[in-house]
Amino acid sequence: MKDTLKHKGKRNQLADLVASKGIKNADVLEAIRTIPRHLFMDSGFEHHAYQDKAFPIAADQTISQPYTVAYQTELLQIKPGDKVLEIGTGSGYQTAVLLFLKAKVYTVERQLSLFKKTKLFFEKMGYRPKRFVFGDGYKGMPEEAPFDGILVTAGAPRVPKALLSQLKIGGRLVIPVGEDSQTMLLITRSSEKEFERRECGTFRFVPLLEDKN
Repeated sequence: MKDTLKHKGKRNQLADLVASKGIKNADVLEAIRTIPRHLFMDSGFEHHAYQDKAFPIAADQTISQPYTVAYQTELLQIKPGDKVLEIGTGSGYQTAVLLFLKAKVYTVERQLSLFKKTKLFFEKMGYRPKRFVFGDGYKGMPEEAPFDGILVTAGAPRVPKALLSQLKIGGRLVIPVGEDSQTMLLITRSSEKEFERRECGTFRFVPLLEDKN
């Protein structure tokens, strides 16, 4: 697939729609305008790429709704050079948004088929996260901690303690928590043992799966 002027026009419309829903961060909106979302989906579903909705991809996962991607990213308040851990790489679209914002991205995917597919795609497209690993997102990436931001792209029944421990003081964790629908939580680490929690609306995500071994 190519990236054409028609695609770029649809991205502009999508970014305008996302802005109309309340997204204000100019860099986040520019990421929506710039990143070719249709390339992250199978070519047969290209006509769905610039609608503001989630869409199924491999391994019973989804590519998140563009508004949700923008909303979670805006909550992180990323600055260039920030070290960001992403839990749930999926198609790689959210990863690309973080990279566009000049974050140093560390990302974890637990579905092996999806991990392999997205790894090849990153190599083809030139997307270069600092690390991309196959593993259990509940455990985070302790060997690379601490992080300025942690972004979870699947619904968790609880906040994993491992992720809290991997935040820098002042760092922000954005995570949807709940079973059928999720409350988006913004958790900021205010000191070694203290965390501030803010609820930021209701969303629906695929479940964050845990390695029981």
